[in-house]
Amino acid sequence: MEGDLAHIGAGLAAIGSGAAAIGVGHVAGNFLAGALRNPTAAASQTATLFIGIAFAEALGIFSFLVALLLMFAV
Repeated sequence: MEGDLAHIGAGLAAIGSGAAAIGVGHVAGNFLAGALRNPTAAASQTATLFIGIAFAEALGIFSFLVALLLMFAV
C-alpha cells in the first residue's frame, strides 16, 4: 500500500516536467512574437531568452528528481 502511494506521488510530481515544456513554449513564443514586432531589439534579448528557458527547464528537472526520489528513496 505504501509503495503504491509513492508511485502516485511520483506521477503527480512528474506533472512538473510537462509544465516545464509548456513554460519553455511560452518563453520561446513570446520571444518570437517580440522579435517579429521589433527585429532590431531581438539580438539584445537573446540572452534573456536563454535565461528564461534555463529557469523553466530547471523546474522540470527538479520535478523529475522529486519523482525519482519518491519512487526509489521513499
